[in-house]
Amino acid sequence: MQDTLKTQEIESVNFTKRLPVSKEIINVEKDLNQKNLGQDLPILLKNQMSVISTSDAGNGVGYTGFRIRGVGGTAINVMLNGVPYNDSESQGTFFVNVGDLTSSASQIVIQRGVGTSSNGVSAFGASVNVLTKNPEEKFYVQSDNSYGSFNTYKYSAEIGSGKFWKDRLSVMGRYTKIHSDGYIDRAFSDLNSYNFTALFEENKTKIRLMAFGGKEKTYQAWTGVDKATWETRPKYNFSGAIYDANFENIVGFYENETDNYRQNHYQLLWEQQLNTRWNLETTLHYTKGKGFYDNYKQDAKFSKYNLPNLEVNNQLVKRTDFIRKKWLNNDFYGGVSTLYGKFENLDLNFGLVANRYFGKHFGNVTGVYFPEIFEHEYYRNNGTKTEFAGFAKAIIKVNRFEFYGDAQVRNIHYDTEIIQQGDDEGVQLDRTWSFFNPKVGFNYKISSGKLFLSYAHAHREPNRDDLFANPDIQPEKLHDFEAGLEKTFGAVSLTTNLYYMNYVNQLVLNGQINDIGEFIRINSGKSYRLGVEVGALAKLSDQWNVSGNLTLSKNENRDFKNETADGIQNLGNTPISFSPEVIANALINYNPTTNFSLGLQNQYVGSQYLDNTNTESLKLADYFLTDLNARYTLKLKRTEVDFKLLVNNIFNKKYVNNGFVDEQNPFYFSQAGTNFLFGMSFKFQ
Repeated sequence: MQDTLKTQEIESVNFTKRLPVSKEIINVEKDLNQKNLGQDLPILLKNQMSVISTSDAGNGVGYTGFRIRGVGGTAINVMLNGVPYNDSESQGTFFVNVGDLTSSASQIVIQRGVGTSSNGVSAFGASVNVLTKNPEEKFYVQSDNSYGSFNTYKYSAEIGSGKFWKDRLSVMGRYTKIHSDGYIDRAFSDLNSYNFTALFEENKTKIRLMAFGGKEKTYQAWTGVDKATWETRPKYNFSGAIYDANFENIVGFYENETDNYRQNHYQLLWEQQLNTRWNLETTLHYTKGKGFYDNYKQDAKFSKYNLPNLEVNNQLVKRTDFIRKKWLNNDFYGGVSTLYGKFENLDLNFGLVANRYFGKHFGNVTGVYFPEIFEHEYYRNNGTKTEFAGFAKAIIKVNRFEFYGDAQVRNIHYDTEIIQQGDDEGVQLDRTWSFFNPKVGFNYKISSGKLFLSYAHAHREPNRDDLFANPDIQPEKLHDFEAGLEKTFGAVSLTTNLYYMNYVNQLVLNGQINDIGEFIRINSGKSYRLGVEVGALAKLSDQWNVSGNLTLSKNENRDFKNETADGIQNLGNTPISFSPEVIANALINYNPTTNFSLGLQNQYVGSQYLDNTNTESLKLADYFLTDLNARYTLKLKRTEVDFKLLVNNIFNKKYVNNGFVDEQNPFYFSQAGTNFLFGMSFKFQ
């Protein structure tokens, strides 16, 4: 195993390991690299505890996401090296913008529930921190290439200098191109990404400079299909459809119904050992994003786009076809500084955070039949979000007990400005939130393990879409109780977690989506998530490993009130949308030799509802999936060649794991049947 891909014992991970919270620390080389052949990170994490992954295109490339404990991506705090990755306004996580992120990672730390204070938004389902790898100590050249179903391919080239300049400096760079036609019709993805990292190390100082990001172009696949179409033509894609004059028949498709976005990240990470007791970590960051999505708008009014009607051949034309582009041009920058203190029976952690986001939203249209209408801007509005936060954490050891305390203060200011009104885009807002998020807990050491108990109180502000839909919408509150056991019995490791997440004004998905495929959220009043999570790993022999996890949960809205055109329905207690009661994974790994491995990954997901009304016709059926992966390593002089095979859904199960509701009818995002990826990696050093 390469040195730089081993588990990096950095301060934040060491501290997290000792916390009385539900967590997993994933070693990317050991746990994910064998199936890292081009699919996005959420898909590679689908067998982790309480995780369900989704894919718009159906095969794990392009727009993907995950839910943890039934909570969607907007409530999962995702960080890259401790820097918030969630979009400040939408709070969404768009992994499509940083293709092949897994190849840059060394560890992924998942905390379920509220977890510990960090410098992102408050976690209401989980936090996921992706820690990137350092350059290697020796020179190397590496290439990772794969090909598979739906014309999916990945080409990646990476080079590392090794240490030079008196062993103080090392650099590495990687470029990756990923393409897929997608399982869904026309749902192609073209992803380009890069990563450059320079590391300076001398005595007690470590400075890492990173520049990474990507450019994506994906054909839109967020419209889904109705149930009847899914049963007969599951790959059908309504996006980009052009209809006849009577809007009865589809006569063609607009070939550029696409999402286009470029995102560049810059991070400067400085770790300084002040003395034998104190370490200081400071990170400065800047993210630049710019892009648009392209739509064909048929028979639209001129007035909708702030255009006057046209007179053609002495006739007044009020409607025509347009090509519409909606743009986002944003900047996100800030810093976080964390001080670690380590004493005989006391660990301390203090942090200060300052982040600022500025986003420009604007749109333009071009006439399909009228060339004089070209890139006409019809709306523009801006959004600014500023956050200041601080936290203090402590772990005190008293005999077999470790007592934990954590206090976080967040102040968020968000304001928007309409510069030009159009298409009902934008609203004037000026909101400020101040939150205090305390956490307490303890560990009790037992033979080869520990028991833990914790409580966390958290708040979270609404996102841009929430506020636009309802300016009076309330922030969420959560009381999270966690209890668990971590224990090793010889060759068997066991973890068990009990959780009770009690919400006030939880922002749940109401089953509907907006015009860009984002789920609409509403305050559900009072609700809760109650569950048990069990994980086990058994090393049966030198050749056989078996692992698995099981989540059993009950997720309910209390006295749920559903607003309809006919008034408000009081539905009583109802299941929370997208929250199955059972999620289970069983993994079997066989290593007949040191160079060859085989693995089977099995996942069962119980039924789940598309909205919160407990309507049987809006329920997704349960499903069981099995994937197979194989890896063979050929070691030559100074060269290592890896052959990898991944076969997903080997029993060709027809299933749906995501969807939405339109006029009380279910719409589904179809997922691929049996599909494969085959890869070859070459490394010379």
